[in-house]
Formats: sequence, structure tokens, C-alpha cells
Amino acid sequence: MKIAVLPGDGIGPEIVAQAVKVLKALGESFEMEFAPVGGAGYEASGHPLPEATLKLALDADAVLFGSVGDWKYDTLERALRPEQAILGLRKNLNLFANFRPAILYPELAGASTLKPEVVSGLDILIIRELTGDIYFGQPRGVRECPDGPFKGQREGFDTMRYAEGEVRRIAHVAFQAAQKRGKRLTSVDKANVLETFQFWKDIVIDVHKEYPDVALDHMYVDNAAMQLVRAPKKFDVIVTGNMFGDILSDAAAMLTGSIGMLPSASLDANNKGLYEPSHGSAPDIAGKGIANPLATILSAAMMLRYSLKMEAHADRIENAVKAVLASGLRTPDIFEEGCVKVGTEEMGNAVVKALV
Repeated sequence: MKIAVLPGDGIGPEIVAQAVKVLKALGESFEMEFAPVGGAGYEASGHPLPEATLKLALDADAVLFGSVGDWKYDTLERALRPEQAILGLRKNLNLFANFRPAILYPELAGASTLKPEVVSGLDILIIRELTGDIYFGQPRGVRECPDGPFKGQREGFDTMRYAEGEVRRIAHVAFQAAQKRGKRLTSVDKANVLETFQFWKDIVIDVHKEYPDVALDHMYVDNAAMQLVRAPKKFDVIVTGNMFGDILSDAAAMLTGSIGMLPSASLDANNKGLYEPSHGSAPDIAGKGIANPLATILSAAMMLRYSLKMEAHADRIENAVKAVLASGLRTPDIFEEGCVKVGTEEMGNAVVKALV
């Protein structure tokens, strides 16, 4: 089993090191090969996704990814900025389904910004379509405004697009995920304003005919954002487009106490995937040894479950994380009075020790 390990920038190398440590402690013979990506890729070869890194990712059984981005690269042209690496990997690996679970561990109920009675017991799954929508739609760019009150001025424009096949395949993934959970699916759209999402809604309704055991409801994205902070436990599985999913999954992250707790998986049609924490590179704390590695460690568990078919080892890691939290260890982002504050490496070591 070959794993491409792409630590990236900022806190990426620190948190990925802890996930690698946990994987090595499982006693399996993983082949792990490291490569630069993001700003590190640009420094190494002049591009955020070097050809050798992409080839490694294509050849591997799964990709463990850290984070990319640093303020010092903000002046580069867009095609060379670190963030383009993750978009390039999604496109070249055909990763169309992003799974972001938002689970509130009982010990972290006090770390959430919402009242414990609102979030206690939270366990939702957000499934985000990754390859379509306004992020990839063409045409896009800057041009002379052709009409309207600002005709003749410069305007920026992007195109929101979804093909029927794109919507159908993510809908199937979402319904199948719902079948394995509470058999409830919420499709989030903006069908009252956007033709693209009326189209989305119509196709999801059609796919629903194949999954009569799953209860389907529809919600406009603005209402979904409100309900996530008002009554988040009313959701089980949420499916939505690329841009809405990007926003809602980060909002859901804070329900869990810290975005440092949120893993994610991006999968292709055969469950080959890229696994990464939902947070960014946090260059402001890079090198300080205080970043929370748990989202990355939990992402490694998702990798074992979805791509490498090692369910028992995934359970071991997740149970070890629960045990560490129950013991009172906390990184600064989830620290509360009465707990023990630890750094990145100490948290990783504690998870290794808790493996059974």
C-alpha cells in the first residue's frame, strides 16, 4: 500500500509528521513517499504542483495531505499560488466527492462557541461536490463590461456550471452515505435564484427515486447556514455544490470546538482519495509546536477506512483520539480550564500511546 505524503506549507509538516507517526505505530508495512507541494513545491520547482509530485499522487493508493499557503506567495500570479496545488490534485485525480464529518466529542462540548445543549451529540456529514461549480466553470476572467450601468468598465466574472452527470454521481454518493447513517439527506441549493441549482434540485429529486428508504429534504443555502448554528442536530447528511460546501463545512467545523478537529476525505469513483485536515496552513503559528494534529490524524483514519479498506485500524486510531481527549489532554485551540495543555508532538505521542 503506497501512500503519497504531501506535507505542504505552514503547519502542514508538523501535523503530517504526527499522522505518519501514528500510521507507523499500527504495525503495517505502508510504503510512504514524501514530496513537496504548495509553496514548498513552488520553491522546489517553480510550480505549486510539481510534475513529480503529481505523478507520485497518481501512482499511489492514497494521498495524505497537510496544508498549503503562505502570505509571502500572495503576490504571485494566481496559477502559481500554493492553493492551486489542491485544485490541481482534485482535477487530475478526479476527486469529486468531499466528505467532511463534523463530530462533537463529549469532552469538547465546552469548547464549542454554541451552548452545550445545542451541540452535544452532534454527528453530521457534509458531502461537497468538488470538480464543478463556479470554481472550475468557464469562461472566467476580467473583461470590459458589455452592458448595464457600468458598461465599458472592467469587470471580473466567473461561471457557475453543473453537468447532469456531475450532479447525479454526487447525489448517488450522498444517498448511499445516508443509507449507512440515519437515512436522512438534506440537499442544499439556491434554486430560488440560480438556474444552476434549480437544475441541481431537479436531478437530486430524480435520483431519490432509487433510494426510497432515505428521507430527502431541500434547503436554501442561507437557511442552511442559519440552521447549522440554530439547530445543527437536525441534520444527518448534507449534500451540496462546491462553493456552498466550502463555506458550510467550515461553519460546521466550529460547532465541534475547533477546525483543528475536522478531518476530510476527497474521493474518486473507486474510493481512491486525498485526505487532509479541513483547516489551512496557519502560517502565524507555524514552527511553534502548538498546532492541533488531531484533524490530520483523523484524516489518516479516514484514509484507512475508505481507500485502504483497513476498518479495524481506522477504529483503533479514532478510539485512541477519544481516549486522549477523555484523559484531559488539549492543544491550545481546544484548551479549557482543568485540562492539560500540550503541544503538537506531545498530542501525537499521546495518540500513539493510546493505540490498542
